[in-house]
Amino acid sequence: MNGQTMFHPFARVLHWLMAIMILAMLFIGAGMVSTLSEKHTWLVNLHKPLGMAVFVLALIRLGFRLTHRAPPLPADLPAWQKLAAHASHWMLYALMLAMPLIGWGMLSAGGYPVVLGGGVRLPSILPADPALFAWLRESHRYLAWLFFLTFLAHMGAALMHGLIRQDGVLRSMTGGRRR
Repeated sequence: MNGQTMFHPFARVLHWLMAIMILAMLFIGAGMVSTLSEKHTWLVNLHKPLGMAVFVLALIRLGFRLTHRAPPLPADLPAWQKLAAHASHWMLYALMLAMPLIGWGMLSAGGYPVVLGGGVRLPSILPADPALFAWLRESHRYLAWLFFLTFLAHMGAALMHGLIRQDGVLRSMTGGRRR
């Protein structure tokens, strides 16, 4: 075990920035598919570049995570909870990478451009194909639900560590001081 008790400050900044972005993305996506009002286009135009920003930050975060160890989980944590913690973290990383790629692929298959700020247009990554578009759209929707549920489980576990166990796990990511 390493003696480290806190995540690196850069890891903490990325974590909280991405948490806000991902939560916003989930709600923007839900709002986007539930309206045909004038807000729909605005939400879509916000969703695309934000999704690509999440993708780029996820790559940076993953690279940083692979080169900087996380603090160890408490020694008294049951093995199944340690396994669940590690599995959920890797699930979150997989979803942070997969969701933007699936969205980009979906739009490519639908013949829709992915335009970022300043008029930057990303190239299509898949050929136009209505059946593929429909399949990727459903995949994007179901993975969004999985992302939201995994996010909620992650928050619930953090709160359990911070409020019930008070074992320093939450504090290692918030940067808070020990009482």
